[in-house]
Amino acid sequence: MTHSGMSRRVFTLGALVSTGAVAACGNGVGSRGAVTIDARVGATLDEMYRSYPNTRQLADKADGMLVMPVVTEAGFGFGGAYGEGALLVNGATVDYYSVIKGSGGLQIGAQQFSHVLFFMTNEALNDFRRSPGWAAGADLEYVISDKGESVAADTTTTLSPVLAAVFAQAGLRLGATLEGTKYTRVIR
Repeated sequence: MTHSGMSRRVFTLGALVSTGAVAACGNGVGSRGAVTIDARVGATLDEMYRSYPNTRQLADKADGMLVMPVVTEAGFGFGGAYGEGALLVNGATVDYYSVIKGSGGLQIGAQQFSHVLFFMTNEALNDFRRSPGWAAGADLEYVISDKGESVAADTTTTLSPVLAAVFAQAGLRLGATLEGTKYTRVIR
């Protein structure tokens, strides 16, 4: 066997092991598709409304919401994140999306978190839906303070056309940022 043939096999085995590890994290990879994602979306919204009650007011005022139930973020040197979720308009799923984020710098470890994007204007929702790959920017407003309190809906709806709630499986995710996160429509 040549050296290059051996390298390809090692890389393929590494890719299979990595894919299996990510699938085991419950972030949508390897799931049974739409039914599983829809169930996770419902559970995520229930948890968000229970933990951060003011987010229900935002949901009522939003033109649409992108719910990402489980995003797995891991790093060993370089890091990345992946998850799948659903876009809801008037409470109904209209599309499915994946989220991916890459990062550099010294990183070791893994975590899982959920997040919801609230599209507060029809224009923001349409821009998101028309984009082949929408990236979250630094101008995104967060609706849960670092003390775990929800910001009032009346205050935040005038600040930004897209709002974000980021929370971990075990509570608030401190220092959360979605900057550089890319969302892409997927078929489920």
